[in-house]
Amino acid sequence: MASMVTNPVTNANSDRTKRKKKKSMIMEDNHQSHARWKSEAQQQIYSSKLLQALSQVSLNTPSSSAPRGGRAVREAADRALAVAAKGRTRWSRAILTSRLKLQFRKQKRQRGAAVAAVTGSSRSKKPRFSVSKLKSKSLPAVQRKVKVLGRLVPGCRKQPLPIILEEATDYIAALEMQVRAMTTLAELLSGSGAASSGSALPPQSPPPSQ
Repeated sequence: MASMVTNPVTNANSDRTKRKKKKSMIMEDNHQSHARWKSEAQQQIYSSKLLQALSQVSLNTPSSSAPRGGRAVREAADRALAVAAKGRTRWSRAILTSRLKLQFRKQKRQRGAAVAAVTGSSRSKKPRFSVSKLKSKSLPAVQRKVKVLGRLVPGCRKQPLPIILEEATDYIAALEMQVRAMTTLAELLSGSGAASSGSALPPQSPPPSQ
């Protein structure tokens, strides 16, 4: 009978130990994830994915649904970064799904415009009164900065502070690797372009002797 009685102190200690162990495991995973972006192997993996993504970008003849110019390059680089993250983070999943959401919104607007053209009815656009802007002005400075940081990190707009900080740390490390890879790629392309242009120049004839 006595063995069936549970000790609340022992249960509380075991729960505390489990929470500490889980927290330490999460922190260790985050540390390994952040360190991964600084490794040479991860940069080579991302560089190969970046080259593959950039080879599919059409800068000369863009379609009506695809982004143009530098925006297309930036989106291709971000998608390659999200693929390299393998969807393990919130920001990488948000980048991978953002393109689908934009296409869905565009199709919805096109259907609405087609219905309005057939029915001949168009809603008058009224200026929207944003309550969130008024609330943001009354927020303390720390909460405003947290809100801005949540907007900068993909997929963290309405997340609590611990998740925003965790995702921002990983996202910044990934962006640093992206900058290194794109800088190396730009240097290689500029070097090859200068070499090809130099080889295309005709040989200069020596000046005439006086």
